[in-house]
Amino acid sequence: MTIAQLLPMFAGIGLFLYGITAMGEGLEYAAGSKMKKILGALTKNRLLAVLMGTLVTGLIQSSTATTVMVVGFVNAGLMNLGQAVGVIMGANIGTTVTSVLIAMDLTAIAPVALFIGVFIMLFVKKDFVKHIAQTVAGFGMLFWGMETMSSSMEPLRDSPVFAEMMTSFSNPLIGILIGIVVTVIIQSSSASVGILQALALQGLVPINLAIYILLGQNIGTCLTAMLSAAGTKTNSKRTAIIHLLFNVIGSVLFLLITIFTPYTSLLERISDNVSVQISAAHIIFNVVSTIILFPFANLLIKIACILIPDKEPEDSKLEFKFYDAHLLTAPPVAVEQIGKEVVRMAKLARDNFDRAAVALINNDTSKKDKVESVEEVINFLNHGITKNLVKINALDLDYKDAKYIGRLFHVVNDIERIGDHAVNLIEAEVVRNSEKLAISESAVNELETMRKCVIDLLDASIASFEKQELTLDEAKQIETLETISDNLKEKYQDAHLQRLNEEHCETRAGMMFVNTLIDFERVGDHAKNIAFAVGKKPENRAVADETMVNAY
Repeated sequence: MTIAQLLPMFAGIGLFLYGITAMGEGLEYAAGSKMKKILGALTKNRLLAVLMGTLVTGLIQSSTATTVMVVGFVNAGLMNLGQAVGVIMGANIGTTVTSVLIAMDLTAIAPVALFIGVFIMLFVKKDFVKHIAQTVAGFGMLFWGMETMSSSMEPLRDSPVFAEMMTSFSNPLIGILIGIVVTVIIQSSSASVGILQALALQGLVPINLAIYILLGQNIGTCLTAMLSAAGTKTNSKRTAIIHLLFNVIGSVLFLLITIFTPYTSLLERISDNVSVQISAAHIIFNVVSTIILFPFANLLIKIACILIPDKEPEDSKLEFKFYDAHLLTAPPVAVEQIGKEVVRMAKLARDNFDRAAVALINNDTSKKDKVESVEEVINFLNHGITKNLVKINALDLDYKDAKYIGRLFHVVNDIERIGDHAVNLIEAEVVRNSEKLAISESAVNELETMRKCVIDLLDASIASFEKQELTLDEAKQIETLETISDNLKEKYQDAHLQRLNEEHCETRAGMMFVNTLIDFERVGDHAKNIAFAVGKKPENRAVADETMVNAY
């Protein structure tokens, strides 16, 4: 076979692979955050999880993409291993949709679908319609590529080299290995099964050899998911291991069935079309494996837990707790996870501010190392989150998720500044202790009062941001608390001047006191910004009367 003959085959493979990708992405983006909600709403009903896994994978045409999303949900704490194992089983069934479509031979309508899809994409601006059009175009491209690929493979029939290679596949292990390698390279079992069907249509791969390759393809798709789980949390890695266990056990079972039973003959009776036979074998493998292994789901979980044991918890570890950069292929999941990291960062900054403020008020330097180590984590999260927000923002997001990502950019900056103020406080405490600076009892009480006010403000703001909802009453409460903190600062500055005049306070200690008030007040400003990133400020600035101020 010459290079000129090979080029159409490579072009066909390229069109086929791109068609599958475009079709799956179109449906995934059209679903948008709804996909996230569908999977996230799963209950402990494992049968429901299987059905959902089948449905979602059937839509997006990729079990790998579904497994990656599941890894993300487990990593984010939105799904447990019990739910995940059900979705994975369903994903294996759903991935057979592509092979069924190919077996139906819809080549005749491929040009029409491609034309309509591209036409709509060019002239329609609405995102949802464009994504549906992308799906239609991908559908047409898939079958056009399939036809090009299949027809260009015809000369391989006369190739002695290819014939000899096919003969070697009679060894089941070699066939399985070929299936694994091809799927890992392509990173899609649906695509590799489609290529196998194209070869079979030309009479290049008989069903007795195709079965072994098919088993290897099912194992190969698991390895792709395992790579995506690298660097994630323990349960995420266990999810990928469960996927591998499921397909390896199923492949061993069907290897024995193929060798020791007339399984191949039964497939040949289904249809004279080898492509249909392969599609049937793909469906039977995944459905039967699910039926057999479904009762042993808890055992699979136990084995995964043994293979991936729990790690010892590490305080102040510089890593993401929820977000996994490998999951940028699933934008709704990536948005969900990065939001959780921002909330985590906010709570760390809140606790660190309180830790440093209490240390300063109580003249306690023992918290210095803890404050600094947590600040290191906050800085890590600041840089890491900002970097990944840029990446996520470049993805094709729905309007709601895009707006949410825009808010996160601003919120992260406010949180980072709160962390800086905590460092200012602990450094002030170190100076106070080393220079033996005395603060009057009244000044200590004033600092404690203002700390309580700012902490209440932080708690209210972070709570509103976490639930992404800010009612009018909550907005008024936050605005009032921020006004109270401003008034307290002014009130305590006046009291400080009076103490200076009466020589009840040292000048050096007084400067530290005023700077601390400023740190407190600015943390309150940042807290308000975090809350109002969710909703609008009240039209009129809140007024805090003397009674409200004195309540603290």
